[in-house]
Amino acid sequence: MLFVVDKPSKLFPEPETAEQSQEPQPTKETYYANCTAVKAAGAAPLHKGDPGYRSQLDRDGDGVACEG
Repeated sequence: MLFVVDKPSKLFPEPETAEQSQEPQPTKETYYANCTAVKAAGAAPLHKGDPGYRSQLDRDGDGVACEG
Protein backbone atom coordinates (compact mmCIF):
# COMPACT_ATOMS: atom_id res chain seq x y z
CA MET A 1 0.00 0.00 0.00
CA LEU A 2 1.34 3.43 -0.91
CA PHE A 3 0.30 6.72 0.64
CA VAL A 4 1.09 10.02 -1.01
CA VAL A 5 1.44 12.97 1.34
CA ASP A 6 1.27 16.32 -0.38
CA LYS A 7 1.27 18.43 2.81
CA PRO A 8 3.86 16.95 5.19
CA SER A 9 3.73 20.07 7.38
CA LYS A 10 0.29 18.97 8.61
CA LEU A 11 1.65 15.57 9.63
CA PHE A 12 4.90 16.92 11.05
CA PRO A 13 4.26 20.44 12.35
CA GLU A 14 7.10 22.68 13.39
CA PRO A 15 7.70 22.67 17.16
CA GLU A 16 6.17 25.59 19.02
CA THR A 17 8.38 28.32 20.36
CA ALA A 18 7.82 29.79 23.82
CA GLU A 19 6.15 32.83 22.23
CA GLN A 20 3.68 30.69 20.27
CA SER A 21 2.71 28.48 23.20
CA GLN A 22 1.71 31.48 25.34
CA GLU A 23 -0.95 32.67 22.89
CA PRO A 24 -4.45 32.14 24.23
CA GLN A 25 -6.14 29.16 22.65
CA PRO A 26 -9.75 29.40 21.53
CA THR A 27 -12.00 27.45 23.85
CA LYS A 28 -14.59 25.04 22.57
CA GLU A 29 -17.42 23.97 24.80
CA THR A 30 -17.83 20.20 24.87
CA TYR A 31 -21.44 19.04 24.89
CA TYR A 32 -22.79 15.50 24.98
CA ALA A 33 -26.51 14.98 24.43
CA ASN A 34 -26.54 11.88 26.63
CA CYS A 35 -24.37 9.15 28.11
CA THR A 36 -24.56 7.12 24.93
CA ALA A 37 -22.79 10.00 23.17
CA VAL A 38 -20.21 10.24 25.98
CA LYS A 39 -19.46 6.53 25.74
CA ALA A 40 -19.32 6.63 21.92
CA ALA A 41 -16.71 9.39 22.18
CA GLY A 42 -14.68 7.28 24.62
CA ALA A 43 -14.99 9.95 27.30
CA ALA A 44 -16.86 8.00 29.99
CA PRO A 45 -16.92 8.40 32.88
CA LEU A 46 -16.99 12.20 33.16
CA HIS A 47 -15.98 13.80 36.43
CA LYS A 48 -17.20 17.15 37.70
CA GLY A 49 -14.92 19.74 36.07
CA ASP A 50 -14.22 17.61 32.98
CA PRO A 51 -15.17 19.06 29.59
CA GLY A 52 -18.71 17.93 28.78
CA TYR A 53 -19.71 17.15 32.38
CA ARG A 54 -23.11 18.45 33.40
CA SER A 55 -25.36 17.54 36.29
CA GLN A 56 -28.06 16.15 33.97
CA LEU A 57 -25.69 13.30 33.05
CA ASP A 58 -24.92 12.52 36.71
CA ARG A 59 -27.86 10.41 37.86
CA ASP A 60 -26.83 10.00 41.50
CA GLY A 61 -25.23 13.42 41.96
CA ASP A 62 -21.86 12.07 43.11
CA GLY A 63 -19.79 14.15 40.68
CA VAL A 64 -19.24 11.27 38.23
CA ALA A 65 -21.44 11.16 35.13
CA CYS A 66 -22.06 8.24 32.77
CA GLU A 67 -20.47 5.73 35.08
CA GLY A 68 -21.00 2.03 34.68
